Amino acid sequence: MMVLAVSALEKLRQVPLKNLAIFGLVILALIVLIFLIKKAAGMNRIIFVIVGGTLVLVLMLNWIFQRTEPKFLTPLIDKIAPMFSGVAPQSLSGRPDKSDPSAAKKPAAQPSKEKPAAPPANGQPTTTIRSKIY
Repeated sequence: MMVLAVSALEKLRQVPLKNLAIFGLVILALIVLIFLIKKAAGMNRIIFVIVGGTLVLVLMLNWIFQRTEPKFLTPLIDKIAPMFSGVAPQSLSGRPDKSDPSAAKKPAAQPSKEKPAAPPANGQPTTTIRSKIY
């Protein structure tokens, strides 16, 4: 039975390098986050509230204009969005879900029904001359 046992190092070698890199970045981000939280604990409270409020405001405005909010916040963002933009973006609930396989399918492009360009008259060049800007 010991012959069939696979060591942890051999299992680690089978993990794709991309996954190991992502895992390393997550660990590094957690270390930086813990460091920042410890530094923020020693900050002046008013500065902490101003910086935190600014970050939350930027995140909320991004959600409003890009419509990338979490699904559970969609009703709240639907009510807030018209106050910040002239035209309210399409609701997240009205868009297809990314996990839905049929959402990735796009309709085929329709052929354009434009008139073909008129042939050049006598004496006119057939190609356009483009000047290069350096």
